[in-house]
Amino acid sequence: MKIVILGPAHPYRGGLASIMETMAREYISRGDEVKIYTFSLQYPSLLFPGKSQIVDTPAPADLHIERIVNTCNPINWIVVGNRIRREAPDMVLMKYWTPFMAPCFGTIARIARRNGVTKVVCQIDNVEPHEHHIIDRPFNRYYLGAVDGFVYMSEQVHLELAQYTTAPSLFSPHPMFSNFGERVERSEACQKLGLDPNCDYLLFFGLIREYKGLDILLQAWNNIKRDGLKLIVAGEFYEDKGKYDALFEPLGDSVILHDRFVADADVKYYFSAVDALVLPYKTATQSGVTQIAYNFFTPMVVTNVGGLPEIVPDDVVGYVCPPTVAGVEGAVKALYENDNLSRFRHNIIEVRKRFSWSAMCDKIVEVLNMLK
Repeated sequence: MKIVILGPAHPYRGGLASIMETMAREYISRGDEVKIYTFSLQYPSLLFPGKSQIVDTPAPADLHIERIVNTCNPINWIVVGNRIRREAPDMVLMKYWTPFMAPCFGTIARIARRNGVTKVVCQIDNVEPHEHHIIDRPFNRYYLGAVDGFVYMSEQVHLELAQYTTAPSLFSPHPMFSNFGERVERSEACQKLGLDPNCDYLLFFGLIREYKGLDILLQAWNNIKRDGLKLIVAGEFYEDKGKYDALFEPLGDSVILHDRFVADADVKYYFSAVDALVLPYKTATQSGVTQIAYNFFTPMVVTNVGGLPEIVPDDVVGYVCPPTVAGVEGAVKALYENDNLSRFRHNIIEVRKRFSWSAMCDKIVEVLNMLK
């Protein structure tokens, strides 16, 4: 096939870019012709809460990536849409995760489809965003109505999608991230991160936003902390860090804060050093961080919100608990009872087989074939 992938890619950082690049490689390995069209401008700096949107590493030599999409320039949307229309790929594969992208993506999709050949398929993360705005529903209607078919990663997203469109859609769970490398020896990971190898560690990982529930975990940590056990909080604050200061203060050195974006090359050290990942989310659709944990055979504690229980079977690879202080406290303490941690690591070997990029790409092709 001739495929255009439209969404985040190098030099843009983070999991979304990794997803699009990994899917491109999967299709290339099948003999398809793949181009990635990414952003010349993704977010205006005023709307971006982090420190930087891009990385300074070299572009991947095995991928055709062009930075041609400006999300804030309607003339650009028309130009890009007409370029894709003329190129007439079999499929435009889009990633959708926020209504902010709807005007840009919806316009490009509408124009690209006018050639009578190209179908637009969306691999969708979220329909309703975690932080709501008055523009969400009209923007969602505009974009989702321009798409021919969808692959979703949780039942919650499927239910929300059904409120906007009857286009064909299929489920495929979030694949397991493999671009961060393999697990390393714990001693090496501790040395790299400056950690005492005689301590046990738990990990909160990822961008820090209100819905991710770090405040719940810090309140629970008051009753969890003990000698020889520490919590690592690794991620960049996408909200006011000051609101957490009062929670950090009484915890002292039982919490290690790495408040920065973790480079891809360093991710393996965090997941190799810790006993388990803790995701105390208040709301969720799914989480890419769980798929990093699967890659490194790291047990998990997650809350029973959104699609998280679909991805993390309770008492198999970790625990699913209520999104409350008491719920998180109880689940974390249970990790260290009996042989639970070793049992969960063993079970991950089998469960992680569900989460392949090949299966995700197969579902996308299956949706495309439904449109013919």
